[in-house]
Amino acid sequence: MTAADPLLREVAARALPLLDLTDLSEGCTEEPVRLLCERAQRYAVAAVCVWPRFVAEAAQALTGGGVRIATVVNFPDGGEDVAGTLAETRTAIEDGADEIDLVLPYRALLRGEADTARAMVAAVREACGETRLKVILETGMLPDADTVARASRLALEAGADFLKTSTGKTPVSATPEAAEAMLLAIREGGGRIGLKVSGGLRRVEDAARYLALADRIMGPDWVNAETFRIGASSLLDDLVRAAEAGA
Repeated sequence: MTAADPLLREVAARALPLLDLTDLSEGCTEEPVRLLCERAQRYAVAAVCVWPRFVAEAAQALTGGGVRIATVVNFPDGGEDVAGTLAETRTAIEDGADEIDLVLPYRALLRGEADTARAMVAAVREACGETRLKVILETGMLPDADTVARASRLALEAGADFLKTSTGKTPVSATPEAAEAMLLAIREGGGRIGLKVSGGLRRVEDAARYLALADRIMGPDWVNAETFRIGASSLLDDLVRAAEAGA
């Protein structure tokens, strides 16, 4: 398929408002964050996702624009320092974060210490108050779909508003198999919790694959910015090309 394909244009138009436009690069500075916010407003994406140290700057740049500000905590390692993660969360919210993306302590889960992982999510849930909480399962580090489903149920029970596949910092990020296991857990829980697919999505065809998966499992009317996000740093350009092709 070419960028001018009407099906790709349709996917691109649908996916753009679902993007969490992201810069979590190690060398990120204030200037890239400013440019990220400008692009987010220009294309009316759902949110920007930046390091905690840039939340205040993003909040100033995006005042009144309708684009949410997301940031990451316990990132990327998914450690077990609850006190440190809570401090990070509270500071981010004070600085203007609308959404907190928390890395689940997945190694604790793999050791059979589910209560440790649950306690982290529950504590951050309480600290978030009305702020949206996305829980990153780091599915590329989980051995199989059953473990992904177990991690999903744990996060849902502990108060997650969204499940998120990946940090984008491991060799394997989002996969359709992991997203399917997460969507099934969300459906079993009543379908009120969202899914964020993150890491490795670069082409319109990637977005199409996950949108089709969500439509199949959750129904064609489920996907919107309140229930489905795509975390991406390099996907935007391809979506814009496809959306504008033939216009």
